[in-house]
Amino acid sequence: MSKVAIVYHSAAGHTAALAQSAAEGVRDAGAEPLLLRLEGDDYAQALEGVRSADAVIFGAPTFMGDLSAGFRAFAEASAKDWYVQAWKDKLAAGFTVSNSPSGDKLNSLTSLALFAAQHGMVWVSTGLLPGTVAGKIGPEDVNRLGSFLGVMAQAENAPADVTPPAGDHKTIRLLGARVAEAARRWKAGSPAAVATAA
Repeated sequence: MSKVAIVYHSAAGHTAALAQSAAEGVRDAGAEPLLLRLEGDDYAQALEGVRSADAVIFGAPTFMGDLSAGFRAFAEASAKDWYVQAWKDKLAAGFTVSNSPSGDKLNSLTSLALFAAQHGMVWVSTGLLPGTVAGKIGPEDVNRLGSFLGVMAQAENAPADVTPPAGDHKTIRLLGARVAEAARRWKAGSPAAVATAA
C-alpha cells in the first residue's frame, strides 16, 4: 500500500479542513494518508513523514501573495534533506487557500512546485478541466477556480466548517485520489519492484 503524506500549515483552520478532504481522497484510492500539521518550530515529525512517504501533498494558505510563514519555515528546515536529496523522485502535489477568488494563489502553487523541484520531486497536476468548460463555477462545482498546477480554494471570513465550499473540498479529494493512484503506479514501476516481479 502506498503512503501519501499531507504536509500543511493552517492558521484559521481552512487549510486543515482541506487537508482532511485530501486524506479522504487518498483513502478513496486505497492508499494510506499521513496528516502532518506544521505547528511550532519542531519539524522532525514532518520531515520524517516526507522521507517515509511515497508521495507528498503540500498545503498552505496564501498570505500577502505567497505561502504562509509557517510553511516557509518548514521549507527552510528541509535544507539538510535537500542537501542529500532525501526526497528525490517522490511524487508531489499542492494546494492553497485564500480569502479572494484569485488572491495571487498561483504564486503560492508555483512556490510549492519549485520547492518540490528543488528536492528532485516529480510534480502531479490536478488533471482537471476548469469548471468553466462545463459552465459550472458555483460553490458546489469541481475546479470552479480553474487551476491546473494545484488546487486553489477560497475561504470566506467564516469558520472552517462553513467555508471553503463543497466544490473546493470535492476538488482536493480528487487530487488526493490522483496522487495516491499515481504513487501506486510509480511504486509498482520502481526498479526494486520490477526486479522483485521478475
